[in-house]
Amino acid sequence: MSNAILSLPMPSAPRLSGLIVACLAATWIVWGSTYLAIKWALVSFPPFFQMGTRFVAAGLLLGAWAAWRGARWPTKAQWVNAAVLGALMLGGGYGATALAQTSVNSGLVVAFIAVVPALVALIQCFYGQRPSGWEAAGILLGLAGVLLLTRGQGFAGSLPGLLAIATACLTWSLGSVWALRGLPGGRPLTLAPGAAGYASQMLVGGLMLLGASWLAGEQPTLPPDALSLACWFYLVVAGSLIGFSAYMVLLQQTTPTLASTYTFVNPVIGLVLGVVVGGEAVSSLEWTAAAIVSGGVVLLLMGGRR
Repeated sequence: MSNAILSLPMPSAPRLSGLIVACLAATWIVWGSTYLAIKWALVSFPPFFQMGTRFVAAGLLLGAWAAWRGARWPTKAQWVNAAVLGALMLGGGYGATALAQTSVNSGLVVAFIAVVPALVALIQCFYGQRPSGWEAAGILLGLAGVLLLTRGQGFAGSLPGLLAIATACLTWSLGSVWALRGLPGGRPLTLAPGAAGYASQMLVGGLMLLGASWLAGEQPTLPPDALSLACWFYLVVAGSLIGFSAYMVLLQQTTPTLASTYTFVNPVIGLVLGVVVGGEAVSSLEWTAAAIVSGGVVLLLMGGRR
């Protein structure tokens, strides 16, 4: 979830322009609704196949639009960087998330993902970016909430689901930090500017996911269920073209803390949609754990603003 602008110094106090507000709304609201859409699409489209076809389709559409706008074709080095970030953020982040949802409620998955800001803050320690007191408190509270969440009935009954979502959070966090700060040692990971860079990342990551789908022997249900197909189209347009691109813009033009605020809003939207629309069961312990994780994110945000 990056282009040449990522190599520039990040502003310490981003101005909330109209573009930034729109991107925040996309990551807060749109992404919060995609987890239930992923679950419903799984009826006909297995996890890796679903994610792979989704990002290949989105990458082709975005790439065609970028070419129409006169964007330059990515260089060999930029394709390599797209492969690194695509493998982490799309292959690991999205692929493992969809895999987790085959055995864990969508609401619990999105609640677990709220630990991402804590992981991002921890990884940035290796770049000399030490967390403040508020951020350290947020990290500890967030991790405590996730630990409590794993003891609930949802994750306790599915060790593979727990391992999958933990992998997704780790690889997404690594990709987010590397997109901003480069690989350990100082090598930058720049993509082609603008939409062409996002498209290359989606294409490479999507192809990797399709490779994983082939290795896993996944077989989609054809013809697909009508609801599954509708959810797949929603994920292509809203989740990938809009949501993922918005997150990359936030990484470019704001701070990691502000870009990660979606993890505060998504659990609320995801849990409510999962229970009200999806008919999922969430225990009081899991609601409490989600609230604790969200509280940790709030402390992280307070520390980042200070």
